[in-house]
Amino acid sequence: MASSHSISLHNTIKTSINLSYAKSNSCLPPKLTPNFSHSTRPHCIKLSVVAQNQPYWHAIESEIDAFLDRSIPIRKPEAVFEPMRHLTFAAPRTVASALCVAACELVGGNRSHAMAAAAAVHLVHAAAYAHEHLPLTDRTGPGPRPEVEHKYGPNIELLTGDGIVPFGFELLARSVGPARPERVLRVMIEISRAGGSEGIMDGLYKEGEIVDENSRFEFIEYVCKKKYGEIHGCAAASGAILGGGSDGEIQRLRNFGLYAGTVRGLMERKSSVEIENIVRKLRDLALKELEGFHGKRNVELLTSLVAEPSLCSA
Repeated sequence: MASSHSISLHNTIKTSINLSYAKSNSCLPPKLTPNFSHSTRPHCIKLSVVAQNQPYWHAIESEIDAFLDRSIPIRKPEAVFEPMRHLTFAAPRTVASALCVAACELVGGNRSHAMAAAAAVHLVHAAAYAHEHLPLTDRTGPGPRPEVEHKYGPNIELLTGDGIVPFGFELLARSVGPARPERVLRVMIEISRAGGSEGIMDGLYKEGEIVDENSRFEFIEYVCKKKYGEIHGCAAASGAILGGGSDGEIQRLRNFGLYAGTVRGLMERKSSVEIENIVRKLRDLALKELEGFHGKRNVELLTSLVAEPSLCSA
């Protein structure tokens, strides 16, 4: 169970989530807004957020968009940078990149120090999303696949996805200041693990073994942990590292991101009593990790990411 402090934070949660991410520039393609409240399903789970926190998240997203906009202009060779830019902004938003910046500020760091890392996190996500949704006719797996508008063929999207990830590491390398090279190196390791065989790639591979929504729920939780949780945990830890957080703070924020990301992944699946129980467990674990930050200015902002789920009727 969450502590009395966590419960008091729960009581501040009022408003249904509707995180529509603002564009930093009119030339950027619109973002897809995640929908976590499947109101057409029985026993659906509904996330809530503190209404006053939304401008904070929107501001972070706008700054990350602006950073990516400056970093990926269409330049020569256009055949490389045009699809790279398109796939970067076509990928739907996750909370991970914004969480990286918020974690940096939570431990007392400057927002600008985490911007390159937040962009790199989004680029890893964008590459994985491009690979997962290649326009192939032989795709198999449970449930309907989302409608994705493909501007390029599978060969271009595959190669561009491969190129996006190292570009993210280039952005990180260029962000190194005179006193922070060791922090950036740690972040590179964090992102490599979360985007590779210990994270997203493992989740994508294992997801093919989920034959239906009645698959073992522990297995579904594992897939969501790898596919969503690890990149959120990596993002939070990276922000804390760049913000100068202690080892204890970094680990607590890594754990928080892992739980929060897994919750968000689970909520994209068909709801059931078992899934709801897992979400409650992970939510309480996430809130417990934040107890060590009691009194810090931005702790409620992170709490809003794992707002208490409530059951609702069809």
